[in-house]
Amino acid sequence: MSKPDPKLKLAAVLEEIDMSRSAFYRMAARGHGPKLIKLPNGQIRVRRSDLDAWWTAREHSTAA
Repeated sequence: MSKPDPKLKLAAVLEEIDMSRSAFYRMAARGHGPKLIKLPNGQIRVRRSDLDAWWTAREHSTAA
């Protein structure tokens, strides 16, 4: 049985990537952010695996 993939609150994601909320939303609107989960109450979550994949993609895009 696999471990559940934690869903991170937006505040935790912003702290990890050291970005303001407004800059994050601009980046996400351009399609350059990690995948987002919007809850019925309007809150945003990001799966840990999606954030890790986003970090990996950033490493590859800057190494070229």
